[in-house]
Amino acid sequence: MLRGLDIRDMLIIDRLELDFQNGLNVLTGETGAGKSILLDSLGFVLGWRGRAELVRAGADQGEVTAWFDLPEDHPAQTVLIDAGWDPTDELILRRVNSKDGRKTAYVNDRRASGEVLRRLSETLVELHGQHDDRGLLNARGHRALLDSYAGLGDELNELRSLWRAVSAAQKAVINAETKIAAAKEEEEFLRHAVSELDALDPQQGEEATLDTQRRLMQSAEKIREDVARALASLSEGAEGAMTDATRWLHGVADKAEGELDAPLSALERAQVELGEAQSGVEDFLRSLSFNPHELEEVEERLFAIRGLARKHNVLPDDLGSFADTTRAKLAAVDESDAMLAGLQSELNEARAAFDDAAQSVRRKRTKAAKELDAAMAAELAPLKMERAVFATELSDAAAGPDGIDDVAFTVATNPGAPSGPLNKIASGGELSRFLLALKVCLTSTTSGLTMIFDEIDRGVGGATADAVGRRLADLADGGQVLVVTHSPQVAALGGHHWRVEKNVVDDVTLSTVVPLDAEARVGEIARMISGDTITDAAKDAAKALLIG
Repeated sequence: MLRGLDIRDMLIIDRLELDFQNGLNVLTGETGAGKSILLDSLGFVLGWRGRAELVRAGADQGEVTAWFDLPEDHPAQTVLIDAGWDPTDELILRRVNSKDGRKTAYVNDRRASGEVLRRLSETLVELHGQHDDRGLLNARGHRALLDSYAGLGDELNELRSLWRAVSAAQKAVINAETKIAAAKEEEEFLRHAVSELDALDPQQGEEATLDTQRRLMQSAEKIREDVARALASLSEGAEGAMTDATRWLHGVADKAEGELDAPLSALERAQVELGEAQSGVEDFLRSLSFNPHELEEVEERLFAIRGLARKHNVLPDDLGSFADTTRAKLAAVDESDAMLAGLQSELNEARAAFDDAAQSVRRKRTKAAKELDAAMAAELAPLKMERAVFATELSDAAAGPDGIDDVAFTVATNPGAPSGPLNKIASGGELSRFLLALKVCLTSTTSGLTMIFDEIDRGVGGATADAVGRRLADLADGGQVLVVTHSPQVAALGGHHWRVEKNVVDDVTLSTVVPLDAEARVGEIARMISGDTITDAAKDAAKALLIG
């Protein structure tokens, strides 16, 4: 429930604080007194889009604060938790508008975005007037209103999930078809490339190994002679000298008191190392012996690997992975028909599941539409429109996340008259009553919502205005309704009454709101009946209306 509204320096309001109550709250006043400013200010603090210039002339900034009571199960609690706030039993919204246009919002004294305000406002306040195009008069929103009336939340969540599955499966088919088409365009190239790669079968690191072999073979004749001489020196000179030295030292070692033990050990180690060196040189020398055709074979394979790498613009060592990728592409072409058939089957299954769910939702919408039409007929009768016909029409729509139905609210104001959209068929007074009846039906299961009606009684009077007022009072029973009205019949049915006044103080026009006691209400309703000159007859009529 909206408990209060504090407005500072907004348009022609310098400072205004209002405390609202449960039940039917009515605001009256002369045209231009500032009633719309109150609604603009409330819309501003709730994050709604409205006037661009709201700050009062001469002020640095304007500010609006609204506070609400929140039961534990109020839908706004979920919005708060999702946005990072703790649950609370009192919600305070504050929004500041500087004269340069910057806007700053706070939720319970913590900075908040305009989006958070708007999400909260959807659970807190429903503003409706004759020219409201956000919901009831906008055919694009009729399906959502019917779905809410029917309580299709869970079914729609499932339907949207199935639609996402259809979209994903359809995307998979399209992507596969695109890839297969591209692969088939290069099928001949792929088959030739795989054939070449399989025939050559290049190995990781093979190019470097072949290059080393080639360079050794090319230099073999140049280094063979020197390597052979080195081997001869090792075999004949060094080995014999070391052998002789070892023999001579062993002959005198027993007379050297151990002084020759270390040199002898060193010689033994040297002989071992010399043997290893000799063996290594021999192995290398043998490697330099090859068939002249081997060089041609090595060069031929080396050049083949390098040529294939250049052809496919990859490194020689990457030919193996390139071959795997190419084989995979070719396999995809070969297996494309089966793969595409599998994806198409998945798409068909997803569509079938969606179609079943969409048909189920259509049946429930059809049932809810009949129930809404019956509820509207019952609501229109007390509003003196028992001859009018309201119909909820379902038609086929392109499949989408919300199903396969379009929904439109249509009316016929008299039997036999053609039906059509609300805002094109009904007159001003009729439209007001249609919208009030719709609001009653569509919010019958809504709790904790403050409903605001801006001149919903425009264009009606007498018994019809009384009927509108009584329906508003019934709607406010157990809840909260705010009504901006020029109808004395509606004003008289309010549980709480405020008069909006405009005054000039020191050449400055200011708007204020005055709560009315019982005596003041008589005067205000009498003014609404008779105009500027309040007669005794008008007062008597006002008292009669208040007595009911």
